Amino acid sequence: MPQIRTCNHWITALCFALAMHLLLHFSVNAAPRIPNSDSDVLEKLPARARDGRFREVRELRARLTASPNDLALAVHIAGLYFDLAASEGDPRYVGYAEAALGPWWGLASPPVDVLIMRATLRQYRHEFANALQDLEKALERDPQNAQGWAQRAAISMVIARYADARDSCAKLLQLTPEALAVTCVKNVDSLTTGGAMEGKKALEATLRLLPKAASLPVEQRLWIWTRAAEMADRLGDTSRAESLYREALSFGQSDAYLDAAYGDFLLDQGRPAEVLTLLKDKSRSDPLLLRLVLAEKVLNSPAFAEHNAALAARFDAARQRGDKLHLGEEARFTLNILGNAPLAVKIALANWADQREPRDARVVLEAATIAHDRAAAAGVISWYRDNQIASPRLRRLIEGLGD
Repeated sequence: MPQIRTCNHWITALCFALAMHLLLHFSVNAAPRIPNSDSDVLEKLPARARDGRFREVRELRARLTASPNDLALAVHIAGLYFDLAASEGDPRYVGYAEAALGPWWGLASPPVDVLIMRATLRQYRHEFANALQDLEKALERDPQNAQGWAQRAAISMVIARYADARDSCAKLLQLTPEALAVTCVKNVDSLTTGGAMEGKKALEATLRLLPKAASLPVEQRLWIWTRAAEMADRLGDTSRAESLYREALSFGQSDAYLDAAYGDFLLDQGRPAEVLTLLKDKSRSDPLLLRLVLAEKVLNSPAFAEHNAALAARFDAARQRGDKLHLGEEARFTLNILGNAPLAVKIALANWADQREPRDARVVLEAATIAHDRAAAAGVISWYRDNQIASPRLRRLIEGLGD
């Protein structure tokens, strides 16, 4: 019987949720789909299907078809599918994960492992309230569940409940390797310390942990290095951020979140050609395709027209489905590609209603600046001031809007 890879899955979940709504947003032009029966063809896998993960999923899925009530096997497969969603940027795997948990999905009080995985998948769909309810039930029954606390920290960061996030990270100090738990705590501290100087102290505390983290499994190292790179980038230490991003990439672990974060860094540094190199074969993911299109526009690339049309079609399809998972990316597309600042403000504010991370704040402020609409940014400005957000970039944007 396969063992549930709790540590691996909770790290993937935390990485996926703590930052880009996207982690939560990595998707292609099809919504997550739950198959109607075991005979449905879920996916014609690409050439990389020779990867051991794909072979493992295929083999285990056949076993689950024969034994659909095997709880441990179902949770294990759901976790594998979620790992694939995170690494490949394809949300269909989330639908497959839900299907694997079918016998338990609708239960009010399923086993703890199902509650945790259901919360992870609900988080992906931005069902944050339902996800938190699942986690509260799970943690009440199993207060030593590291994955549950990590997931609670992740969602709390996304919805700007920083005290809850810090509390959840603190719980991890007794349950996980020190480097993971402290990075979790310092990630919160670096954002909400009241200024860039205090934020940099939190970053330095994280950096001192890196030697201890060097022997951790690659998924855990990837999470720590990516968080540290984002802290440095947000706090304006671009040289340190560059080094950390490159180290994270050198681990050789496919990760759509890391690609998106580094792609944004390169765009901010005026290096669009490197974005093309980084993302040229990763256009199945909407967020990665967005960054590719942004770079191609700057470079007047021959591929821009095709990719631009494809991305516009994906956003149109999402609107028709009522899918709100990609509003942050759509706001950036509307602002930077279509040049429609008033509409971008509207979309960015719709995204802000669900998610309140620095990237979400940035697109609101940039759109409001170009639209000359300071009033639209009032909620973001209050969030920035009330939580003492440490971000020189956001501070400059707010100052540029005037009083």
